[in-house]
Amino acid sequence: MIVRHTFTPHNNTRLAHLCGPMDEHLRTIEAGLQVGIAHRHEQFKVDGPKAVAVRAMEILQAIYERADRPIAPDMVQLMLAGDPAAETGMAPPDLQTRRADLKARTPVQAAYLENIATHDITFGIGPAGTGKTYLAVACAVDALERASVQRIVLTRPAVEAGERLGFLPGDLSQKVDPYLRPLYDALYDLMGYDKVQKAFERNAIEIAPLAFMRGRTLNNAFVILDEAQNTSTEQMKMFLTRIGFGAKAVITGDVSQVDLPKSQLSGLIDAERVLKRVKGIAFTRFSSADVVRHPLVARIVDAYDAQGSAVLRAGISTRRKPLPADE
Repeated sequence: MIVRHTFTPHNNTRLAHLCGPMDEHLRTIEAGLQVGIAHRHEQFKVDGPKAVAVRAMEILQAIYERADRPIAPDMVQLMLAGDPAAETGMAPPDLQTRRADLKARTPVQAAYLENIATHDITFGIGPAGTGKTYLAVACAVDALERASVQRIVLTRPAVEAGERLGFLPGDLSQKVDPYLRPLYDALYDLMGYDKVQKAFERNAIEIAPLAFMRGRTLNNAFVILDEAQNTSTEQMKMFLTRIGFGAKAVITGDVSQVDLPKSQLSGLIDAERVLKRVKGIAFTRFSSADVVRHPLVARIVDAYDAQGSAVLRAGISTRRKPLPADE
C-alpha cells in the first residue's frame, strides 16, 4: 500500500531538516520500518504494508512539526523505537541528574522506573540496549541527590565474556576497573566527572566486584548488581541477603548472554524462578521492542532469539554424541 501526504505550509528549511543530510533521516526510517519513501518537494509517499506505512508517515509528520531546527539522528531512532516523548515533546520525569532529557523511552522502561520507585528489590531482565543499567544508575543518582540514601553501591561479577584476559596488571582497583567500566560511564554521563570523583572521595559512591560483598550489610544504600546473568545461584543469594534497612536494590541482566560454564546455572535465571511470587520484589521483562540503540540492534536480538527457538524446536543438542568406541 502507498500512503501519500503533502506537508503544508510549504517550508524548505523544515523539509531539509525532515529529510536530513543526503536524506539520512528518510533512509533511517526506511531501514527501521522496512518501507520505501519517495518525495518530490513537499509531497511524500510511503510504500509498504498499511499499518507500517501509516506509522512511517506519522513519524515523518512528527519530525516535520519539530523541524524548525536540525533533527539529530538519535531523535529519529527514538521515534522508531516508539518513544512517545520524542514525538510529542512530553516533559521528562523528575529525576535529578545532569541529563535534563532523561526519560522512559518505551512503556516497559516506564514500568521499570515505576517498579524501582515502589519496590525495595527490582529485577530488570532483557537484551542489550534496553536501558536496564543506565536507568537503574539514574534512579540511584536521583536517590543520592535527594538524600533518600547515603550512598550508591555498584557491583558486577568479574566473569570473562568468552575470551581469556589473563592476569591484568596493576593494583586491585586497576584489575577490576575493566569489568566495571560501563558503570563508570553511566555515572560520568549522569553526574559529571568532577562530581563523581568527589562522591568517591567521600565514599558516597562505591564500585566493587561481587566477590567482595560477602559478609557485608548495606543499610541506607542504593545497590545495583549489573550483569547478574553471570552470577551463580550462591552469589545471587549472597547478594540479595546483603540488603539492609533503608536500602533499595536493582538487579539487571540478559539471560541470553550467560558466560558461565555450561554446567552452571545462572543465578539470575534461578532467582526469577524462585522469587517470582515473593511480595516486595518486582520483575521487569524487556524485549527487542525496548532497544533504544541503533535500529539494527533490535533486529540482531530478534534474529538470535529466532535461531535459539528454532534449535529448541528441533531438539538439537549441543553436547557431543559419544563415538562407538566410547560406549
